[in-house]
Order: sequence, then C-alpha cells, then structure tokens
Amino acid sequence: MDRRELLGSVSIFASLGDKELDLLLQATTTKKLKPKEVLCRKGDPGNQLYGILSGSLKVTTTGTDGKDVMFGLMGPGEVIGEIALLDGEERSATVTAVENTELLTLHRRELIPFLEKNPRAAIGLAGVLAARVRALSDRAEDRQTMPLPGRIAKRLLSLSESHGKRPIVGGPVEVRMPQQDLADLVGTTRESVNKQLRAWEDEGIVELGRGRVVLKQPSSLEAVTAMFEL
Repeated sequence: MDRRELLGSVSIFASLGDKELDLLLQATTTKKLKPKEVLCRKGDPGNQLYGILSGSLKVTTTGTDGKDVMFGLMGPGEVIGEIALLDGEERSATVTAVENTELLTLHRRELIPFLEKNPRAAIGLAGVLAARVRALSDRAEDRQTMPLPGRIAKRLLSLSESHGKRPIVGGPVEVRMPQQDLADLVGTTRESVNKQLRAWEDEGIVELGRGRVVLKQPSSLEAVTAMFEL
C-alpha cells in the first residue's frame, strides 16, 4: 500500500475526493515506532495530528499515586492528537506504541488551512471528536452502572474486534494486552480482573497466557454483557 492509499484509509479523510487527497498528501509524512517507543508525552506541544496506519498505540496518564494509568488503546484508522492540534494546547496524555506501528503525520500549520478550504474534512474531524466524546461517556456510564463481569466481557469483545488476532485461521480470537492494562480500561484492580478471567478459564470461555487472552467462546461473553445491559 502506498502513502496515498494509507492517507485515504484514515477515517477523517475517507470522504475526500482524489484531488483533495492529492493536495493533502503533499503535506503529510509517515512515522514508524517500535514497541514501547513513546510518540509524545503529557505536556508536549500539540503541533501534529497522527493517523494510525498499522499497529496500535496506548494512551496513558499519571494517576494520583504517581503511577501510569492506561485509559485508551487505539488502532488502524483511528486519529490521535486532534484536540491539542485544534486548540493549540499541550498534549493531555502520553502515547506509546504497543507494537510496531506506522503513523501518518500532519502538522498543524498545514492542517488548519486545509480544513478551512475543505469542509468535508472538517465535518469528518468533527465526527471523530463526537465519537471520542461518546466513547468516554459510554465508558463512564458502564463504570457507574455495569457490574465488573459485564465491563470486562464488553471490553474484551470490543478489543477482539479492533485489535484481535487469529493465530490459526478460523480459530479463536487472541487479544494481546497485560491484565493491568485491561484493569485500567475497566476501572478496577489487576487482582479483580485476574480473578474473573481465571473463573472464565475454568469454564472454558477464555484461555490465558502471558500478556494475552484467547476468547474461546465469544458468545458466552456476549451473553454476560447482554445480561447486564438489560
């Protein structure tokens, strides 16, 4: 896939025509990160927008105890850095590569004039922002109203769709994520997550490995989620 195809795969630019894509392409570059390489840190200047072309990024901030807390995992087609880019403020979180990751990079000085001339792209960016707010709102609601088993099941199913891998074609979906990161995403402790996952492993619903969860019976997790969403 060449750079133009990569640009067209980024969600906020998907509605652009060939001419618009060609114009925007001239202002973009690509960037590659290795696993655990930091893209940006909280407090850094927010001068660039990143579209994830392949791989995944972990979004973290510092908790009240001084430890890093993960509150987001992003994959191909998603955009990161749009809020700081638009308001000119500092980065609100630290972003780190989970695996080998390729990014499309666009600088603020290039993007703002482009959005002014191309309202379809501006509308696409507004849609990304709205989806981000909705996701945060849904997660906050889940933490307040959904018991822990439902939150874990729902998050595992979501991760399997966005970041899951099938080591064997047609086989179970594997989610690569440390249990501490999963605990941060659902708002609980690693011990609580481990206890629930072990119970599901005993039932044959999942299989646990180092830094991974294999979903052997996704339908059972769907049933858990549905039970608590009624």
